Amino acid sequence: MGHQPGFAIQSDRLTRSPITFRFGYLAPIGATGTIRPFGIFCISSNFPEPPAMTRRYYVPDLRTQAPIVQLPDEEASHASRVMRVQTGDWIELFDGCGHQADAEVVTVSKRECVVRCDAIKAVDREPSVAIDLAIGLPKPDRAKEMIERLTELGVARVFPIVFERTQRPPKDNFLDKLRRIVIESCKQSGRNVLMTIESPTDFASFAETIAANNSISDEGDAPSSWQRVLVAMPDSPPLNAMDVNQNDMGQSDVNGRPSTLALIGPEGGLSEAEHQRCIDIGAESIGLGRRILRIETAAAIVAARLVVD
Repeated sequence: MGHQPGFAIQSDRLTRSPITFRFGYLAPIGATGTIRPFGIFCISSNFPEPPAMTRRYYVPDLRTQAPIVQLPDEEASHASRVMRVQTGDWIELFDGCGHQADAEVVTVSKRECVVRCDAIKAVDREPSVAIDLAIGLPKPDRAKEMIERLTELGVARVFPIVFERTQRPPKDNFLDKLRRIVIESCKQSGRNVLMTIESPTDFASFAETIAANNSISDEGDAPSSWQRVLVAMPDSPPLNAMDVNQNDMGQSDVNGRPSTLALIGPEGGLSEAEHQRCIDIGAESIGLGRRILRIETAAAIVAARLVVD
């Protein structure tokens, strides 16, 4: 008896480590029993599970609210609508000032999330060296990515500087967006202290701040904010993190950490007058290699070389 018309499913296995696909072949069966490929579809695969999304939430007034804590509106909305937390789930809270606590969800709705937290602990994940960066901010998209990276790396403060060649000074609403990125980056990276983004200032005013800092340090009347001031310039001696950190030993900022400031110019770099002013106030020129770098790349390199955990 001949074969009846119909369909048969065959499958083959294709492995590309670490992922395995299994493909099915849907083929019509002709009168002679010949199977002709008709289509391919994926029956199964062993894609690795995506990493679990973080369940850390920022509560600036954690210590005053505890033990019953209501998450801020934006955090509560994220918890309920994105993370879909349920009553009885455990999450982690942090206040941006170095404290964190485990907490159990008590009630949750679309706009509200109330938790009961355990003992609040001071958990220090900050670098042993405080690094401040004075930067001519790049364009918005690149500035956002830069702020995210600097937060992860552990930079203490960012000073947006308006240099001669700065095309567009940052506006307040954009700085608010950058500060929100700092919070999100702290949630992802486990950092408990928010990186500070200061208000914009022009280079001339900031140079006066550095000069006053050096004057206080020389007179010995008060602890200085920065033990060393660096400025990134082409054709300068290469930045050596070990040299910087060894020179800072024995001096500390108000938090008991050695502190260094690095200036990074805008697109087009510092003008000759600005560079000369940096030298006049005691800044050391440092090089970052023989290639021309974008602002955000230079900032990440400086941070990575100077930050010491």
